[in-house]
Amino acid sequence: MGAQLRVYKRRIRSVTATKKITKAMEMIAASRVVKAQRKVAASTPYATELTRAVTAVGTGSNTKHPLTTEAETPTRTAVLLLTSDRGLAGAFNSNAIKAAEQLTARLEAEGKEVDTYIVGRRGLSHYNFRERKVVESWSGFTDEPTYADAKKVAAPLIEAIEKETAEGGVDELHIVYTEFVSMMTQTAIDGRLLPLSLEEVAEEKPAKGEILPLYDFEPSAEDVLDALLPRYVESRIYNALLQSAASKHAATRRAMKSATDNAGDLINSLSRLANAARQAEITQEISEIVGGTAALADATAGSDK
Repeated sequence: MGAQLRVYKRRIRSVTATKKITKAMEMIAASRVVKAQRKVAASTPYATELTRAVTAVGTGSNTKHPLTTEAETPTRTAVLLLTSDRGLAGAFNSNAIKAAEQLTARLEAEGKEVDTYIVGRRGLSHYNFRERKVVESWSGFTDEPTYADAKKVAAPLIEAIEKETAEGGVDELHIVYTEFVSMMTQTAIDGRLLPLSLEEVAEEKPAKGEILPLYDFEPSAEDVLDALLPRYVESRIYNALLQSAASKHAATRRAMKSATDNAGDLINSLSRLANAARQAEITQEISEIVGGTAALADATAGSDK
C-alpha cells in the first residue's frame, strides 16, 4: 500500500509543476493579447482609408490595372496562409489550415492553378509533411509582427501579381488568416486581396455624418495605382498579421486556462486517492498491531496455564 501512496504523491508533484507552467503561459498570453489588440485597432483605419483611396481611383478612371481589373479568364492564383510559429493554441492553426485547404479546393475546382505562400512554421510543417508544394514561406515573427515583416511577405506577392501568367505570374491574390472577434471568438476567414472588388467596397456605407473625400489624380490614375499597389497589399497583410497574432494569443490564453483548470481537477482527484491510500495503510497497520497484541495475549495466557 505504501508503494501506491508514493506513486500518487509523485504524480501530484508532476501535475503541480505542469500547472505552474500553464498558469505562467496563460498570464503571458493575456498580457500579449492586449498589446496585439491595440496594434490591430491602430492599423485598421489606415488600411480602410487606403482601400477607399484605391476604390476612388478605380471607379473614377477606366485604367486597366492589376489592382482593380479582373482577368477575363484567370488561370493562376496565389494563396497566402497565415499561421503561427508555435502551438499550444488549441485549434487556432488547424482551423486556418482547414480554411486554406477548402479555398484551394474551390479554386482548383474552378480550373485555376494555386501557388501557396505560408507564414508560420506550423502551416509550413503541415504542408511539408504532406509533400505539398509551397512557393515561399516566412517564420520567426508571428507573435509580434512589424510592418517590415509585412513588406517582406508582400514583396514576392506583388511581383507575382505584376507578372504575366505565362511568365509565372498570378491573376488573383487570396489571403487566409484568423480574424480576432473577441477574447472568446476567433474565426478563420479567407478573402481576395487582388484584384480589389470595387462593388463590395462601394456597398460599404460610410458612418453617419461622414463626408467622403474627393480625389484628383496627378499625374495620372495609372501612376497613382502603381504607387498604391504595394502600400495597399502591405497594409492589408500587416493588418491580417496583427489579427492573426491577437487571435493566437487569445487562443493560447484560453487553452492554457483550460489546461490549468484540468490540472487543478486532476490534483484534487489524485489527492483524494492518496488520502484514501494513506487511510487504508493506517487502517492496515492498526489491524496488524491489534492482531499482534491479541496473539501475544493469547500466547501469554497459554503459558500461564
